[in-house]
Amino acid sequence: MVLVSVLIAVSVGNQLPSSHSLHISSYWVSLLGKYLTYAILAVSVDLIWGYLGILSLGHAAFFALGGYAMGMHLMRQIGDRGVYGNAELPDFMVFLNWQELPWYWLGFDNFAFTALMILLVPGLLAFVFGWFAFRSRVNGVYLSIITQAMTYALMLAFFRNELGLGGNNGLTDFKELLGFDLRSDTVRLGLFIASGVALLLTYLLCDLILRSRLGKLAVAIRDAEDRTRFLGYHVDTVKLMLFTLSAMIAGLAGALYVPQVGIINPGEFAPLNSIEVVVWVAIGGRGTLYGAVLGALSVNYAKTWFTGAYPEAWLFALGLLFVVVTLALPKGVAGLLKRSSASTTQP
Repeated sequence: MVLVSVLIAVSVGNQLPSSHSLHISSYWVSLLGKYLTYAILAVSVDLIWGYLGILSLGHAAFFALGGYAMGMHLMRQIGDRGVYGNAELPDFMVFLNWQELPWYWLGFDNFAFTALMILLVPGLLAFVFGWFAFRSRVNGVYLSIITQAMTYALMLAFFRNELGLGGNNGLTDFKELLGFDLRSDTVRLGLFIASGVALLLTYLLCDLILRSRLGKLAVAIRDAEDRTRFLGYHVDTVKLMLFTLSAMIAGLAGALYVPQVGIINPGEFAPLNSIEVVVWVAIGGRGTLYGAVLGALSVNYAKTWFTGAYPEAWLFALGLLFVVVTLALPKGVAGLLKRSSASTTQP
């Protein structure tokens, strides 16, 4: 499998001496690990947009909530090694004269509890949001606008210092994860491998669901929702199940993202981030899963190159790329690959 081959190749390349021509630096290992978390996020969006017809412009919210859950755990692991040497309170709370840890921080010193919250918090938000939206038959552009409003509202809330989550600066200065130094090259490689394994498992889970009766029902809802509803299927339940699962996958992506970049702040909630994810999926190929992965990896690599060489031109390049793909490749890169493989197999 391609992903497994990439994981092995990068791992071997990172272990080679720095003087070797095939050596892959820890910087690139962390960067590639970040790309893999973006690919997980793209798969979560493609699950509901490509196969269920729900265009979410607020998936950055679920990604950020998973990231904040991991960030809270990492902050609790700092202990008395912070600037103020307070083992009970993070530095930003000491600076703001907080007297005690808020109740919603309790339990985040335990990794098992944190892992549960990484999935539960985004999933619960998606469940509550979807329960009201789908029962009210909110569809199409109206649902997209509401999801965008949701993530914008959360961004404004997380900017407030009173919330006790770092305000504008967010959570940072992480030291270790499960007792391992996050600045260690070995840990960076381990996080890269963990991100790759998570992407593989997520992909296989989504593929299994989409091949099942539930997946076929999702496609039927996408193509003819009213007809599917009239046939007696519980359309709202299917939407709610897949939307909640998609949010949990996005939360997992956020949790893997944070220890690799070393920070989580309210900027991750920005509606523009959600729109970018939709662009990745559209460019890669909506409704193919692997197209979402290709789109996330290729677009983010292009972003890294552009922001280094021509930082002011990136948004223009992204917009132009999206327009070109929409007009010339409506099914994205995955559609182009399908046509190429079909043409080569024809006699």
